[in-house]
Amino acid sequence: MKKYIPYISSLIVAAPLFAVAVNSGLGHSVSLLDSDSLSVNVDNRKQSVVDEVVWIVGDEPILKSDIEVARLEGDPTGKDWDGKGDCRIPEQLAVNKLFLHQAVLDSVEVSESEVTQGVEQRINYFIQRLGSREALEQSQNKSLTQIRQDMREEYKNLLLVQRMQEKIVENINVSPAEVRDFFRNVPEDSLPLVPTMVEVQILTNAPKIEQEEINRVKDELRSYTERVNNGETSFSTLARFYSQDPGSARQGGELGYMGRGMLDPAFAAVAFNLTDPSKISKIVESDFGYHIIQLIDRRGDKINCRHILLKPRVSDVSIENAKCRLDSIANDIREGKFTFDLATSYLSDDKDTKSNNGLMVNSSESSRTSRFRMQDLPSEVAQIVDTMKVGEISKAFQMVNDRGKTVCAIVKLKSRIEAHKATITEDFQVMKDVVMAKERQETLQKWVENKIKNTYVRMNPDYDGCDFEYQGWIK
Repeated sequence: MKKYIPYISSLIVAAPLFAVAVNSGLGHSVSLLDSDSLSVNVDNRKQSVVDEVVWIVGDEPILKSDIEVARLEGDPTGKDWDGKGDCRIPEQLAVNKLFLHQAVLDSVEVSESEVTQGVEQRINYFIQRLGSREALEQSQNKSLTQIRQDMREEYKNLLLVQRMQEKIVENINVSPAEVRDFFRNVPEDSLPLVPTMVEVQILTNAPKIEQEEINRVKDELRSYTERVNNGETSFSTLARFYSQDPGSARQGGELGYMGRGMLDPAFAAVAFNLTDPSKISKIVESDFGYHIIQLIDRRGDKINCRHILLKPRVSDVSIENAKCRLDSIANDIREGKFTFDLATSYLSDDKDTKSNNGLMVNSSESSRTSRFRMQDLPSEVAQIVDTMKVGEISKAFQMVNDRGKTVCAIVKLKSRIEAHKATITEDFQVMKDVVMAKERQETLQKWVENKIKNTYVRMNPDYDGCDFEYQGWIK
């Protein structure tokens, strides 16, 4: 990310506005326009302009091409920019510049592994949307490697904006009295609609992995260690080729600086005991699979290391055996031999739910509840639950858990609350979330408008007539 110029008396020195244009001949030229001549001959240049700076926010430019890319990706709220995309898009890009600048001042950081994982998710989304990798490359006129590189900075900035917003509103809270007061005067037809919510209990069983397969994985990891120690190749090169951690493999296995609590306990126990960057750890088994680890650096209570993850393959026979065990357990529960609650306590492999009678928990930034919207459930669970009746126990099915491992499961639909208008007695948490969201939005609105007052802003005169969401852009 470009290094920002610090505020001097709350004012950033402005860069000149410019446009890139092509001649009618074989060459190309660059036309520089200062802020006083921005509007000169705009119409005459429109046919020849390849790209141009249309806004300046502080020392950061917003290009016309940036706006067109954002338009193609669409409004993140799904509202198609309320029909005001020509004004709303550059404004939103400008707001992001304000958050990014403050993130630099406040030393807000994101890890490389987070960026890599997010980029891969976005690429997979576009591939699914367009139908193939080739279609994506053709649409961008770039190779997948180039697309991935171009996305990194953009996605990193997106994460930084989110983190900065979270920091600004982190101390906001509302009391029960404030929630009741807010909704006391809300017209009934303005009450929020609570979507269908379900409570689900789950019992999982991990298919047994044959010892032969475990030995194969360990032998593979030992061979990587030997190759690095012999100087044949580097750890990072092997990680790029062979690691099965999508969030770090493309970064040579590097995870970024992390505290002990951010890592799997078994992984952390070994990683934090490493002292020599030239050494490679012993093989570590975690909930994600098997690893070898190499220390990169240590800063206080955080370390930066790289790793190679291999996941043992689960055979079809093991999966079918696990399903049969779960179907047998489900039949015993239906026959009243024991309850689902008791079965999860003794038989489930799911560490997150077995001590809670198998009840799945939906955790968010502001709440922790057992109620899920269907779209918030794991897709495999949602597909099963969608057709179940309350109290019914499913047949065994296969899924991938949040640690990326293949497991088999049965679920019980504990409750279903159909979509309805929110009430203070039944949906207090929903209403609290609404009030919290309103308070946070108002806080961010005030922060942005105050930031605009103290930031140099210059825009193409074409935007002078815009009805902006935030006040103060036009000075």
